[in-house]
Amino acid sequence: MTLSFSVLASGSTGNAFYIATEKEKILVDAGVSGKELERLLAEVDIDPNSLTKLLVTHEHSDHIKGLGIMARRYQLPIFANEKTWKAMAGSIGKIALDQKFLFNMEETKTFGDLDVESFGVSHDAAEPMFFTFHHEGKKVALVTDLGYVSERIKKTVENADAYIFESNHDVSMLRMGRYPWNVKRRILGDSGHVSNDDCALALSEIIGDQTKRIYLAHLSKDNNMKELARMSVQNYLSEYGFSIGDKLHLHDTDPKVPTPLYEVV
Repeated sequence: MTLSFSVLASGSTGNAFYIATEKEKILVDAGVSGKELERLLAEVDIDPNSLTKLLVTHEHSDHIKGLGIMARRYQLPIFANEKTWKAMAGSIGKIALDQKFLFNMEETKTFGDLDVESFGVSHDAAEPMFFTFHHEGKKVALVTDLGYVSERIKKTVENADAYIFESNHDVSMLRMGRYPWNVKRRILGDSGHVSNDDCALALSEIIGDQTKRIYLAHLSKDNNMKELARMSVQNYLSEYGFSIGDKLHLHDTDPKVPTPLYEVV
């Protein structure tokens, strides 16, 4: 079996990502209820009893809401960095000591037949980090919840076979929307979220010959629309010579509908 994945839930209301090889079945974040996670997994024919690990990107509730429940129910080891462990301690209930593991920022861990590389992002959490996954020459990059895409991140995630990449908001919608100014300033700032245009700009610099799929992720329910995000990114990439629909495909994600399980070939 090669590398396969599904974006189970993505958006400002909850996030969860599933990635698997023959030996590993990993859930990254559990930002919806345990019951909802079980439903989402069932929709892509995944038995939660087959899960082997839980990885945590950061402690915000839309990433850890069902974490404790899933860990206890399925006896899953949880991997997070030290600051994230401390920050989420009061939100996930009691976790047995033998289920707690450290995964430091800028570290690569080998889980069975999967290498997982962590990298830091600029976001208003204790020590937020995301991941690239490597298996038999294939690479999948999970990149959301960041205020800007640094050169270091671009280098880490370049030429992935697939990207799950933040396209959080349309700047005009956000500026004209109902959010208080302090919230708008947070989202627009360097520790906030990446806009449609910034997503497209970053992608134009990191897409490589291997890249086949881009999933636009973590869309704001108030300040974006799937059609708008897709059109913005597609138009921008077209200007830079990337043709969508031939070798390169653009996909939506959703907070309640998982993407079909995709096998990276």
